[in-house]
Amino acid sequence: MIVIKNNTDTNFVEIRAIAQEVWPIAYGSILSSDQLDYMMDMMYSLSSLQAQTDIKKNLFILAIENDKALGFAGYEFNYNDSAKTKIHKIYVLTTQQGKGIGKQLIDFIAEEAKLMQQKGLILNVNKNNKAIEFYKILGFSISAEEVIDIGNGYVMDDYVMGKDI
Repeated sequence: MIVIKNNTDTNFVEIRAIAQEVWPIAYGSILSSDQLDYMMDMMYSLSSLQAQTDIKKNLFILAIENDKALGFAGYEFNYNDSAKTKIHKIYVLTTQQGKGIGKQLIDFIAEEAKLMQQKGLILNVNKNNKAIEFYKILGFSISAEEVIDIGNGYVMDDYVMGKDI
């Protein structure tokens, strides 16, 4: 049985391990290896993850089965001072995809968001990421396009997707 629980590891060992396994597969055909390395360090270094929780107040959850982390998500309530929860990250081990774990993570976030009187969920997804179809199945729709300068000459070329809760 899969259990969703809050991350309590301040070293983010499981989250970093999942990201290191999933990112090259998810983005290897979309991003250059240099950009992939840059973004992994920018988003998943220990100092970055600690800043995301300590300064930005992002919350991280893990999907666990038999003491093994299969996926994670990171999210933030009241994104940009709105009554919306932003899902910043959601990744499931490649070998575990298609088993409903991503849906469980999003459902957990939606329930927590409702408790915080949030009105919707939002997320960004790379325009070339096949996960767009997954989000559409879960009721998200594209509301905008966004190009974000992330430094070092790189940008994220994304769709903004959202759904009411």
